[in-house]
Amino acid sequence: MSAAAEVQRTAAVDLGALLDAGDGAVVTLVAGETRLAAHRAVLAARSPVFRAMFQHDTLEASCGEVRIADVEGPVLRQLLSYMYTLQAPHTTDTAPELLTAADKYGLSALKAACEQQVAAQLEVETAAAAAVLAVRHSCPSLTAAAIHFIRSQTHKVMATQGWADAMRSCPEHLIEVSRLLSEPPAEARSLSQQERGRRLIEAARQGAAEQLRELLAAGADVGARDEWTSWTALHWASERGHVAAASCLVGAGAEVDARSSWGQWTPLHWAAYNGHAGVVRLLVAASADPNARDRWGRTPLHRAAERGHAGAAAELLLAGADRGARDEDGRTPLDVARERGKQELVDILTQR
Repeated sequence: MSAAAEVQRTAAVDLGALLDAGDGAVVTLVAGETRLAAHRAVLAARSPVFRAMFQHDTLEASCGEVRIADVEGPVLRQLLSYMYTLQAPHTTDTAPELLTAADKYGLSALKAACEQQVAAQLEVETAAAAAVLAVRHSCPSLTAAAIHFIRSQTHKVMATQGWADAMRSCPEHLIEVSRLLSEPPAEARSLSQQERGRRLIEAARQGAAEQLRELLAAGADVGARDEWTSWTALHWASERGHVAAASCLVGAGAEVDARSSWGQWTPLHWAAYNGHAGVVRLLVAASADPNARDRWGRTPLHRAAERGHAGAAAELLLAGADRGARDEDGRTPLDVARERGKQELVDILTQR
C-alpha cells in the first residue's frame, strides 16, 4: 500500500472513530426523529453546501442545528458515515434516497457510487423510477443504463405500476425519459448509410428488435439488401422466425412481398418453408400475398407442404392460400405433401 493511500485510510478510520465518540461535536443533524452529532469542520471539508452554510450568517451556523428535509434517519446516518469515512455503504435498498442526498450536498463520489448501485439492480418494475431519478439529478451513467434497460423491454416497463406512478408524480421528468427513448444512440447516428444497412441486416438475422428500432430511428433504409444474398432484413427475420424483429420491420414499412434474386422467394415463402407460423400470421396480416409464386411457380403453401409444417399451412389457408395452385411441374401443395409423406399436411389439404 502506498504512503498516500495509507494516510488516507488512517484518516478515514480516525474520523470514523471520532463520529462514534461524538467528542467535540458542534452541530446536530436532524432528520425526523433522528438526531446525529457531527463535527462542523468535517462537514465543511466534505461538502461545499455545508461549507457555505457554516461560512455565512445562517440560522444553522448560529444555532448549531441543521434540519435535513426529505431524508429518513437511516439515510442520514449513511450520509454522515460517508463524510467521516469516505466509504460508500452497500445497502442497495436506500441507494436512490442516498443518491438524492449526495446530490443535494455535493458529494459527487458518493453520488457516483449510488448510481452504480441503482444501475446494478434495475428491474422491470423499478426501471421507470430509476430513469426519472437519473434525469432529475443529472446522472449520465445511470441515465444511459436505465434507457438501455427500458429499450430492451419497453412494453413490459410501460405496463408496470412504476411507470404509472412516475407519470403521475414526475410527468416532466418522464417526458424527458420518453424523449431519450425515442432518440437513436449517438453511435447509430454517426454511421454511414451503408453501415446502417449492414447492421440492420445483421440485427434482423439475430432477431435484435431493439437494435433494429435504433437503426431505423437513425435513418437506416428498411429496404437495404444483404450484399451476399440480396435478401432484405425482412427476409432474414422471416427465415429465422423472429416475430418481434419482423413486426418492427413491417411497422417501419418493409416491403412484405420483396423478392430474393435467387429463387424469387418472398419473406412469406421463407417463413412457410421453415414452419414459422407466427411470422406467417404477421405477414399475411400485413397483406403479404399468400399465393405469391417463386421461380418454379411454387406458392408459400407448396413450401409449407414440402417440409410438413402444419401450423404454417393452416395460417396460409386461413389467409386465402389456393390449395389447388399448381407449380411448373403441375403439382399442387397436396401432391407435394403426398410425395414427401407428410400425412398431417395431406389430411389438412384434403379437408374442405
